[in-house]
Amino acid sequence: MAVMAPSFHNHSNLQDAWYVLTGIPGLEDLHTWISIPICSMYIVAVVGNISLIFLIVTERSLHEPMYFFLSMLALADLLLSTATTPKMLVIFWFHSAVVSFGSCVSQMFFIHFIFVAESAILLAMAFDRYVAICYPLRYTTILTSSVIRKIGIAAVVRSFIICCPFILLVYRLTYCGRNIIPHSYCEHMGIARLACDSINVNIIYGMTVALLSTGLDVVFIIMSYTMILNTVFQIPSWAARFKALNTCGSHICVILMFYTPAFFSFFAHRFGSKTIPHHIHILVANLYVVVPPMLNPIIYGVKTKQIQDRILLLFSPMSTCC
Repeated sequence: MAVMAPSFHNHSNLQDAWYVLTGIPGLEDLHTWISIPICSMYIVAVVGNISLIFLIVTERSLHEPMYFFLSMLALADLLLSTATTPKMLVIFWFHSAVVSFGSCVSQMFFIHFIFVAESAILLAMAFDRYVAICYPLRYTTILTSSVIRKIGIAAVVRSFIICCPFILLVYRLTYCGRNIIPHSYCEHMGIARLACDSINVNIIYGMTVALLSTGLDVVFIIMSYTMILNTVFQIPSWAARFKALNTCGSHICVILMFYTPAFFSFFAHRFGSKTIPHHIHILVANLYVVVPPMLNPIIYGVKTKQIQDRILLLFSPMSTCC
């Protein structure tokens, strides 16, 4: 179904420009069916992450560094899925694909901002596991409430500084008629490719950010787990080794779910446009903003005994009443 939108020609006033988000190019006839699992996953993600945040905030037994970082991750997941999925569903259900330039840039900023912040939170969680396993006796003295607060603020400030230039980079470009974005949400290169002039600066900055922010985060996470494994395999008891590694299991699963599709999307966008079908790239990008936020609370709920115990304790009075 074709979607009409106001056209624009050589706009000096970008507030007059309108874009059209096409959803998933080539799969327009399946939009309604695709929306069903995406909507279901979004609902689970919202309920799961809000429940996790509520549980950590209200239960004093969970007021530990690991769970504070987990609450930050849950908040980032909640914001990421909410910044993208509602508009995506509106496109799928009502074919309401028109979005103003300002709204598109705002969505672009929040998506990149949350992504960079979440990467920093995953690095902080890796540092938490490193301290807990390599320096267990100093754990509470190293990761104090003040330190955790500063790490959270640093993640937000770093993300803001990194992502603000994206706004300047898209506003400096000249747009002269192309207004179709073959995507379900606005992101930096999708907007930049509609410009008439050179976008080399946008490409270079985007790759620099990917390599020097999230790329470095991945390197530091790998270094943390290398030192963790080195410490774990020096423990003589196999049971103690397994217990130590088990505390890292949830975090490793979350890391793989976060970075694998993110780097697939990044490299496919820049180097695989001719070999990877565009609808596959967009479908992965759509699933990326709902699948990890949906699964993260489930993974931590299944693999973390303290959270399991708190959930059972919350529901036990209800079962007693019934």
